[in-house]
Amino acid sequence: MYTPRAFVETDLLELDRLLARDPFVTLITNDEGIPFASHLPVLYSRDGGQVILEGHWAKANPQVLHSGPALMIVQGPHAYISPGWYTDKEEAARVPTWNYAVAHLIGRLQASDEEDFLASIVDRLSIRHETAVGSDWRYEHDNPRLRSQLRGIVGFRFVPERIELKFKLSQNHPEANVRGAVEGLSGLEDPQSHEIAELMRERLANRAPD
Repeated sequence: MYTPRAFVETDLLELDRLLARDPFVTLITNDEGIPFASHLPVLYSRDGGQVILEGHWAKANPQVLHSGPALMIVQGPHAYISPGWYTDKEEAARVPTWNYAVAHLIGRLQASDEEDFLASIVDRLSIRHETAVGSDWRYEHDNPRLRSQLRGIVGFRFVPERIELKFKLSQNHPEANVRGAVEGLSGLEDPQSHEIAELMRERLANRAPD
């Protein structure tokens, strides 16, 4: 991922935040030279620098059989930035851009169709997301009809060997421009614009004065 120095993020707490916000990833593998992508919910855990992501495919998904390095993309909030919000838009000939937060995780997948592993993934995913929508469906391993559904999936564990975080939040602009963009974003109705504005405020609070 192309990441200018100003936009590099190294704090894994920010990865925690991205996956707490939206634990739905794009998983890219290579099939004889052709990229292949799946879009999947995942379970995320971290112990210090050790990151683990788990999930499952439909058994018919050809990605189940792919080997070699894999790329997992974690998408954060993003928003259009108008040059009209900058204080130096005329003298610096500012142009539109897009601010965003994203993570790229590179590693190898460990696939498994072991029943207890699959049951654990389905159970933990249901707890995580049923709670979020205020419902109470649960996976019951003792229910043979539910247990039989496990035959239709293959689980995976993904331990990244490299983690790249890019938080493009106008860090390369003067403080006045950042404040102008924050004000512009805050006046929009789009929730993601508000999220980007908040991330920009956080970076501004920790920034040395211009």
